[in-house]
Amino acid sequence: MNRISKRAWFALALAIILALGMLAFALRYCIESGKWATFQGSPHVYSGGNLNTGVVTDRTGTVLLDATDGREYADSRLLRMATMHILGDRDGFIPSRLMEKYSDALIGYNFFTGTYGAEQGKGKMSLTLSAQAQTAALEALDGRKGTVGVYNYRTGEILCAVTSPTYDPDDVPDVDEEDSAFDGVYVNRFFNATYVPGSIFKLITAAAAIEQIPDIESQTFHCEGSYETGGEVITCADAHGDLSFEQALAHSCNCAFGQIAQQLGTDTLDQYARRIGVADSIEFDGIGTASGHMDLSNASEADLAWAGIGQYTDLVNACQYMTFMGAIAGGGTAAKPYLVARAGSGLTAHKGSTQKMDRVIEESTADKLSEMMRNNVVSIYGTDMFPDLYVCAKSGTAEVGPDEVPNATFAGFIQSNEYPLAFIVIVENGGSGSAVAGPIAGDVLRACVAALDEE
Repeated sequence: MNRISKRAWFALALAIILALGMLAFALRYCIESGKWATFQGSPHVYSGGNLNTGVVTDRTGTVLLDATDGREYADSRLLRMATMHILGDRDGFIPSRLMEKYSDALIGYNFFTGTYGAEQGKGKMSLTLSAQAQTAALEALDGRKGTVGVYNYRTGEILCAVTSPTYDPDDVPDVDEEDSAFDGVYVNRFFNATYVPGSIFKLITAAAAIEQIPDIESQTFHCEGSYETGGEVITCADAHGDLSFEQALAHSCNCAFGQIAQQLGTDTLDQYARRIGVADSIEFDGIGTASGHMDLSNASEADLAWAGIGQYTDLVNACQYMTFMGAIAGGGTAAKPYLVARAGSGLTAHKGSTQKMDRVIEESTADKLSEMMRNNVVSIYGTDMFPDLYVCAKSGTAEVGPDEVPNATFAGFIQSNEYPLAFIVIVENGGSGSAVAGPIAGDVLRACVAALDEE
């Protein structure tokens, strides 16, 4: 009898342990089952490191990727190439951080039925991108390395984020590391690269001067093509003679802006670069942009001058600097950029929204910079580059090495209630910013305006 009692207690203990184990599993299932079903190693929803479910469209519904049964990219080869760095390739060499971020919405885990896909009308993601603008940007780059970005500085919607070189994910080339045509092909240059800005950086120096040098607008600068400071020579592209502050920006005079940077001093110039966010990363939609760089801690007099011109240690990220253009257009502040308009439905749904960034310059400063940038277009670049658009811009020719062709840079915005778009164009080893990057900006802005008109 005693032996039977012990066995009964032993059986009861086992039953209690089993019940507790089942309860623990049930609780963990309730909490963790979504992660189990959607983790990146799951063969049910991932292939080659990329999410293999869901449908991604542009802002008008054009299908960019249908991953409900394999990975079906857009019909257009040009569009496939223009969006490959956003959507990822088949083999995971270029992952899609957007799809990783919103994997729960695209996979659509249901507690009772498991995962669902786009075949149930769910698992869809709509981007703010314009297919029309993407293809226009890639066409305009015409095989050259670089990046083009355009966004709505009032809403934050990114209409264009193109990087080159790229390739067709449906016709993958044999990428040879020694082939210069594919240098950095796996890098998203818009989000993950930094560049020497060249003279587009003069807008930061100008902003600091407007707010910190009381008589800056009445000063006259003399340029003979170079000037000596601290035993070194600051060179300019031309001998401009006598220039006002506005004329110095229009002619992109290195001598004038080197002297302005020296008037500001290292602390003030560094303060404004940091306030504007040159060294910061912007995070949105699971994307963290590369951080720029500026280090004046050991700068000599000449180094400070070159820094104010956009050289020395200056580096900017294209997406981040584009938001500064938006801030000038927006009176000192702009919307934070984003790419995902909508993702999924139900409990896992996400909807993009406008978020304002911190003020970086005073409204009066932004108004003055806008006026000066408009003068650049009217008096130097030519309004025929942007027909019927009130564009304010600044060009740059960024030196990247003694034996290399400079990078062409061009940044600005459309001052408009109807088309509030800020942009940046960087062409690696392109040469003149206004001659090379400016026309690209014109082509892409026209495509963006056309896309907005069609909505």
